[in-house]
Amino acid sequence: MSTPFQKALAAIDAAHALDPNKTTTNPPTPYELHYAEKCTTYLHKHTSHTSEPLQLAIRAQHFRRWEVPRSSYPMTRVGYHAWRTFLKKRQATLVEQICQEAGYSEADAARVAALIRKEGLKEGDAETQILEDVACLVFLDDQFEAFEREH
Repeated sequence: MSTPFQKALAAIDAAHALDPNKTTTNPPTPYELHYAEKCTTYLHKHTSHTSEPLQLAIRAQHFRRWEVPRSSYPMTRVGYHAWRTFLKKRQATLVEQICQEAGYSEADAARVAALIRKEGLKEGDAETQILEDVACLVFLDDQFEAFEREH
């Protein structure tokens, strides 16, 4: 019998597997699945004991991101921030629903959504800070070289 965590994780990863963007690895992997797996790896390197809501938020912070390309917003700093704000709200809503459908309480599903929205970061929420730390580590490991070349 599957637990709510297993059900939610499977639903999140099934969506990631639909990403049409692929890695250059052999075999090619849907990019968001690759990113999510890296986030989980870095989470476990960063912190050994974590809550299920944090694990799910880490795994889903880029949920279905490819559906709203960066180019759909102005290529300015303001446009970038508007795009990111829209994405985190959208991702949080979609994943909160997945968590509820998987059997999580409304409170636990809401916590996953709050983490994805990075609520409490400025107020010192420890789990939100861990999520941000992991995102930064994955960026440095996986995306920094391409970012540096482009900018």
